Amino acid sequence: MNVPVTPTPVTPQPNPDDSEPSYIDYEAFLDPSFNPSSFANTLVLATNNPNDSPLDLSTPLSRVLFDIQEIDSHIDLLTTRSAIPLLSHTKSQTDASARILSALQSQITALNDSYKQLEKEVTQKHAEADEVRAVASRLCETLKLGRAVGRALQLGRQLEVQHAELTGSASATTTTSSASSRSREDHRALVRCSHTLLALRELLGGAAVPGAEGHGLDKVDVVKSLREGVVAPVERSVRETAERIIREFSVGSASGSATFAQSEEARARTVSAVTTLYLLTPVPLGMKNTDKWAPTLMLQALEVYLRSALQSSIAGLSRALATLPSLERTLAEVSARCQNVVALETVLEGARAPSHPLVQGKQMAADENLLQPLLAYLETGSLASYFWRTMAGSMAPRVQEIIAKGGVSARTLKTNRQSVGEAIRECVAKGSQLPSAVAAATKGKAKVSEAEMNPKHWEREVAVMVGSVINNLGR
Repeated sequence: MNVPVTPTPVTPQPNPDDSEPSYIDYEAFLDPSFNPSSFANTLVLATNNPNDSPLDLSTPLSRVLFDIQEIDSHIDLLTTRSAIPLLSHTKSQTDASARILSALQSQITALNDSYKQLEKEVTQKHAEADEVRAVASRLCETLKLGRAVGRALQLGRQLEVQHAELTGSASATTTTSSASSRSREDHRALVRCSHTLLALRELLGGAAVPGAEGHGLDKVDVVKSLREGVVAPVERSVRETAERIIREFSVGSASGSATFAQSEEARARTVSAVTTLYLLTPVPLGMKNTDKWAPTLMLQALEVYLRSALQSSIAGLSRALATLPSLERTLAEVSARCQNVVALETVLEGARAPSHPLVQGKQMAADENLLQPLLAYLETGSLASYFWRTMAGSMAPRVQEIIAKGGVSARTLKTNRQSVGEAIRECVAKGSQLPSAVAAATKGKAKVSEAEMNPKHWEREVAVMVGSVINNLGR
């Protein structure tokens, strides 16, 4: 008679039934801290004498094999006795899984349909929107680049017009003289060209900077042509014109002084030239501390002017000391050159330093003028003092050379030492004064200028200059 069996959860039984005692220590094997190596060591020590050599491993090995057979037999017994409950439990689990799967299948199908609908309504539209966004972004970049190119071309055309105003090319012919060509030059166009060049420099300088106005301009061929064919030649021409104006600065000559109108014209041209070189001095890329920036182009051009005046004066005075009849004319020329230097100092002192758009961090003092950077560069307090002291330093070895050669020149120079010293003294005193036209224009504008016009103000320079010649004549 078959008795129905109710399926019950199967719980593993590590220990055998009470009716079937077992010598196997299941608790030792099921202990979480069980270690096979320690168990084997214990078994070997239990079946052998530690002092025996060699050890008998057959007994512990047989013990392990018996234990394995016992456990295997016990597993077979349990699975045979509980086969029907195990199969029933497995069947119930399988049926439950099938019911769950059947219930979830419709939900999975609905979820897949929802995902397809979502993909159609969101994902595809998002992909299309992303493409539109990329197109719009590129159009925006193209528009910015187009505007930058347009501005660059506009500035280039503006620069060409301003340069034409500077050179007077609209009315110039190849047969005109250089003097008439200079008379047509509009020196004010120098500053206008400088500001346009700075705007172009700022625009083109941002070609490699993301987010800058001129980003990407370096890849446009027309901008490359503009830079090479217009900007670079015009900038070179503007610099050369400004440097030439400074080299030609003069408000008088050895025989006479210029008129007031001529002096004002020379002053205005010089201010335009030095302002242009001040603005065109490049600012190094990535320069963080712009307080250390200096207008090197302006300083170098002014230094060249001073060096040229000094070299001409030193060479002329050296020749005149060897041939005294020409000394008076030479000293007049030297005095005129120094007067030009003093006039240049006055012009620079009256010209305020312009605001450089690319030097944003440099704080400009309210009374800062174009003379202060030059005095700091030359490490002197006055251009006239610099002129006479530098000249005196170069005259001493030349006088010694004349005396060392001997002859009529040396004897004549020694004999007339007193008159030569007096002539040099008068030359220094006269050369340190402003030319009459410049003095009239600046009268009452600066108390410093009035003080410097006092001959006693230049006593040290007179002593240094006279001493450089007289003290090297010997006895």
